[in-house]
Amino acid sequence: MNPEHTIEIGQRFPLTIKRLGINGEGIGYYKRTIVFVKGALPEEEVVAEVTEIMPRFATATIKKIRKPSKNRVTPPCEVYEACGGCQLQHLSYNKQLDFKRDMVLQSLEKFKPVGFEEFDIRPTIGMDDPWRYRNKAQFQVRKNEDDKVIAGLYGEGSHKLVNIDNCLVQRPETTKTVNIVKQLLSDLDIPIYDEVKHSGIIKTIVARVGIETGEVQLVLVTNSKKLPKKKQFLEQVKLQLPEIVSIMQNVNQEKTSLVMGEETIHLAGKESLTEKLDTLEFDLSARAFFQLNPIQTNVLYDEARKALDLQKDETLVDAYCGVGTIGLSLAKDAKEVRGMDTIPEAIADAKENAIKMGFDHVRYEVGKAESLLPLWLKRGFKPDALVVDPPRTGLDPELIKAIVKAKPKKMVYISCNPSTLGRDLEKLSRSYKVDYLQSVDMFPQTARCEVVVKLTAK
Repeated sequence: MNPEHTIEIGQRFPLTIKRLGINGEGIGYYKRTIVFVKGALPEEEVVAEVTEIMPRFATATIKKIRKPSKNRVTPPCEVYEACGGCQLQHLSYNKQLDFKRDMVLQSLEKFKPVGFEEFDIRPTIGMDDPWRYRNKAQFQVRKNEDDKVIAGLYGEGSHKLVNIDNCLVQRPETTKTVNIVKQLLSDLDIPIYDEVKHSGIIKTIVARVGIETGEVQLVLVTNSKKLPKKKQFLEQVKLQLPEIVSIMQNVNQEKTSLVMGEETIHLAGKESLTEKLDTLEFDLSARAFFQLNPIQTNVLYDEARKALDLQKDETLVDAYCGVGTIGLSLAKDAKEVRGMDTIPEAIADAKENAIKMGFDHVRYEVGKAESLLPLWLKRGFKPDALVVDPPRTGLDPELIKAIVKAKPKKMVYISCNPSTLGRDLEKLSRSYKVDYLQSVDMFPQTARCEVVVKLTAK
């Protein structure tokens, strides 16, 4: 921050918003200082009140909107301001799509991969209906000040749990499951986890639905292997939620931000639920990762398929493969597919899924991509094509080294975080030409975005 332009906490001033930042907040400039304003939109004139001052920027809240954007809409969600799960409900949907393309551009401008000025950044592919798309609810369970059982998400930047009865981006099946389970926990007086005392049992309700199959899975995350009144609880779930085909208990006794622990106990029904993507069927165990928006997942994988353009004599590596969704959706086009993941249950699911689909040219191993890829190379397996779909942290630096060494002639990077994508492309663009970037709106109403990047070896 420029020392000659001091700003104080609580100070108010008019501000014109220029663009949205990567978290969906408005960006304006006050005497050459960048100011982030939550809830403000480009072209708006607001009166901002400073809440925090950092060395390079300040944050502020809106005290008044002097000139609203013509793209501002009224958020339909009752807890939108408190919850923090969505960031863009106040922005019209077509402009949300423009913003997501701009997020990709901002990241490229920051990290400057080779030739980024000439990159083909395509318009974001959106949804016909950008609501009720999430197939999984993961709601923390606590008791409020009135000793009532509540379930929901933490408010943004706080540790206050916001009770959510009707999340507008959740599938109706998961909402129904969470609400009924919450009531059952209260009726049966099953001990609810207390963070301060690290006591009680029920920490989190996880409900997942197979949108194509209608199957629902319930996972109770607990602070102990004990589950008081288990028999009565299971009987009531069976009675009130007949669509649930799988009930699991996951034990997580750690004080951690990670929702699930290592141990999962089978309580009733199947150990997994079945979901379909396109013509393929997947079995999903409690901890297995699966895309949260299957409608757009079909779009995303279709874009990956087009970008890879696999030929029948080509081999493919699917790094961060999870339950095998991407690799298996491409398997019919390839000579051989290999995948890896660090979660053993996911690899077990992937192997099962491959057998069920009748693929005998697909193999999966538990391990890190940065360790297994060099090992396979050493043993004489050189992939023609590579698809990576890493977590939000992006590619491990060691994997980037392994990719550059193996140098498959074509590659597709599926990113869920434009920031780490920009960072990784800075390194990859020295060895690969970036043909194009195609953003897909996997999470409408939020500031998150998926991007499919087509890369060709130089």
